[in-house]
Amino acid sequence: SFIGEESVAAGEGSILTDNPTWIIDPIDGTTNFVHRFPFVAVSIGFVVNKKIEFGIVYSCIEDKMYTARKGKGAFCNGQKLQVSGQEDITKSLLVTELGSNRDPETIKIILSNMESLLSIPIHG
Repeated sequence: SFIGEESVAAGEGSILTDNPTWIIDPIDGTTNFVHRFPFVAVSIGFVVNKKIEFGIVYSCIEDKMYTARKGKGAFCNGQKLQVSGQEDITKSLLVTELGSNRDPETIKIILSNMESLLSIPIHG
């Protein structure tokens, strides 16, 4: 099976089944792309039985290929990636994205989540 983000965004329906399924976003970061902000990527995932098996993200402008496979780790241009190990959220950097949905209920949820995060003494 195949699910394309751009077709779903255009209103086409999609149902994730147990079948092997490719999930592809050919312009991940469409808003960035439209505004010429240089953080866009091609994102591809492969799912079996509704569980991700592997993913590939190619950051076009940076020429970086990120890959990850279930149980095998994540890599950037073939070099293994490691998490920081930081357990204290007050010493962590928070990055968030607001999305493009502007219906009132979604905005209410986003703002509530942001308020919860901003009450923590974090960097970001």
